[in-house]
Amino acid sequence: MKLRPSFVLFLALCLLPSCDEYIAVSGYAQGGIYTVKLNLRGEGGRKVKMAPEDIKAGIDSIINLVDTTFSGYNKSSLLSRWNAGENVRFNGIFRELYDFSYALYTSSSGAFNVAAGPVFDLWGFGFTSDSLERDPDALRKQEEAVRQVLPTIGMPEFQQLEDGQRHPRLNFNAVAQGYTCDLVAGWLRGLGVKDMLVDIGEIFCQGLNPSRKPWSVGIDRPVDGNNIPGADLDGIWQSDGGAYGVVTSGNYRKFYIRDGKKYAHTIDPRTGWPVTHNLLSATIIAPDATTADAYATYCMVIGLDASREFVESQEGIEAYLIYDDEGTMREWRSKGFTLR
Repeated sequence: MKLRPSFVLFLALCLLPSCDEYIAVSGYAQGGIYTVKLNLRGEGGRKVKMAPEDIKAGIDSIINLVDTTFSGYNKSSLLSRWNAGENVRFNGIFRELYDFSYALYTSSSGAFNVAAGPVFDLWGFGFTSDSLERDPDALRKQEEAVRQVLPTIGMPEFQQLEDGQRHPRLNFNAVAQGYTCDLVAGWLRGLGVKDMLVDIGEIFCQGLNPSRKPWSVGIDRPVDGNNIPGADLDGIWQSDGGAYGVVTSGNYRKFYIRDGKKYAHTIDPRTGWPVTHNLLSATIIAPDATTADAYATYCMVIGLDASREFVESQEGIEAYLIYDDEGTMREWRSKGFTLR
């Protein structure tokens, strides 16, 4: 989440008062580049009363707030100081995201757990350098290490954190990007924006694109080494113009090979081990990006069959699941998932 100098790209499609005026605001955030496309003409054709450079400054301030709160790579962030053992003063967004995560932790029986930071560290997918890839002797020690750490990663209620009763090592990587999208989208709606696409690693979209059609989002094919978003697509999801979070989680970008075996970054907090099922990626459509981000991770933990059952039981949630069927890549999508 380290920030670097960023820039604004402005595109005016029409100079008449009643016409759309789309801009694209871009910069650096959370280890990559963010892009926010929005129409300066809001409800009733009223123009947003803020200059593009000020909109960019507002977005950057939100991203900076998230970075200084949740980044495990920013050593001065609230999260880093908490994980280092400090008793910190929590801000509002920390509590909001923690409470959201705790609700999913309890409803998922621990399959989603932001207090499982020590387990991610053991496998080299957290904020430390511990990794089987870096330590050749770690594999034979791993079973005992996992066994020892599992009893320590239960997720307490937020009040226990504030009262100093519990001090778990936290990791919000499974949900922070989606939450950032929602914070930016909420701020833009407050300015009167109705047409937008917020891409900060994960996506939130609402309304129409510059072609006056609902937004569409490509779904990457989950092939190991497909590291460039949009380079190799399995399909394209088509919006209906509503407000949606769109998030894909998979094990084809973050993994390593040790002694011929693949160790993926999706860890099941209930067992402490990387998942080994046949679900390759899960794309979730939800009313907000926070929920889509969390549910995509959850599905990657629980696997294909449980994911299908879960999605079909949730109102307002759609999914596109890509899985391996004895060497053949296959897809399953829920009834409301619009694919073209």
